[in-house]
Amino acid sequence: MHAAPLIETQEAPWPREEFEAQLRALGSRYHIHHPFNVRMNSGRCSPDEIRSWVANRFYYQINIPLKDAAILSNCDDRETRRLWVQRILDHDGHGDDAGGIEAWVRLGEAVGVSREALWSLTHVVPGVRFAVDAYVNFARRAPWQEAVCSSLTEMFAPQIHKDRLAGWPEAYPWIAQEGLQYFRSRIPLAQRDVEHGLAVTLDYFTTPAAQRRAIEILRFKLDVLWSMLDSIERGCAT
Repeated sequence: MHAAPLIETQEAPWPREEFEAQLRALGSRYHIHHPFNVRMNSGRCSPDEIRSWVANRFYYQINIPLKDAAILSNCDDRETRRLWVQRILDHDGHGDDAGGIEAWVRLGEAVGVSREALWSLTHVVPGVRFAVDAYVNFARRAPWQEAVCSSLTEMFAPQIHKDRLAGWPEAYPWIAQEGLQYFRSRIPLAQRDVEHGLAVTLDYFTTPAAQRRAIEILRFKLDVLWSMLDSIERGCAT
């Protein structure tokens, strides 16, 4: 894992722009740089490795609405709730929109993992389950503003989706194109969500100690994502 730059003890809070820059600097720890993801996006993963990644990542996908519901249950700010609830609808679906979880199921079917196999969760390795559960439990127990801060890994997400859309059709021509819809849909949604989550974080963490806490929280979430790929990679090697 890439080492994060050391942050000296602050004598005064960072100005808003510098605080945002410090948060964004943690992108060097995002799992886009994980060796498994690098190998996957360069076309060097086998079909079984792709299937393992899709099946394990599904556990994360189905827990995103639970995490967001936990944030809502702790949030006493009506305006935040009105915005945040959209994230649950994005994943669970509503009306004629099947939602992100269903889009991931279709990705599974496109790579050769049946709907039944995905929902059975039998392919989820213990390390992935542990990391995802730790994230959901954090959202349940932390102040809602801290849980919002942990969502800011979305700042780095659009690029990882763009890379898959750009490289996978050539690298993995056996994957049906319609299976990649999840990646297409998440680019604008992640950008929208970042605006709100970042505003909450910049408004709430305003002292030196609080800003350092925000950095720690975002590191924790980045570690969750990195640990998931560690576990998937090890699972593929056995």
